[in-house]
Amino acid sequence: MILTDRQILEEIEKRTILIEPYDRTCLGTNSYDVHLGKYLATYNDEVLDARQHNKITVFEIPEEGYVLEPGKLYLGVTEEYTETHAHVPFLEGKSSVGRLGIDIHATAGKGDVGFCNHWTLEISVSQKVRVYHNMPIGQLIYFVVNGGIENYYNKKSNAKYNDRTVYPVESMMWKNKF
Repeated sequence: MILTDRQILEEIEKRTILIEPYDRTCLGTNSYDVHLGKYLATYNDEVLDARQHNKITVFEIPEEGYVLEPGKLYLGVTEEYTETHAHVPFLEGKSSVGRLGIDIHATAGKGDVGFCNHWTLEISVSQKVRVYHNMPIGQLIYFVVNGGIENYYNKKSNAKYNDRTVYPVESMMWKNKF
């Protein structure tokens, strides 16, 4: 079951959902709109290695926007910091963003109960498109959890993306054992 706008508001009041900054006009019928943060990042190397720490270069989106290029992976970040303590958050691109040929995540649209951070976006485009800091980029949808939680994400010792940051975070796959 997906939370409605009224249920999202109730959970915000109960502090099981936190969104900073929060703007009531961003609350939809059953979602909350999030915006592109001011930082993007690209990987330094052309060939990425899943067993190595692949370094990124972070840069600020200028006032006049930034043109994304096809065939390149960009890491972005949401302007909003979120906490979700009792629901499963899903981040989906807005249809207006998709109609510009922008994908905001390759595989990481689902958060875990206990996720507390800005969302890193895995952005790719089908043609050149100019993006801007604070443009609407996605929407958070909250799913009800059925059953108790044993391992909240923010309390897991092996969680790789717990450090609060306003910057995009590169893949931490290299921390896995394989």
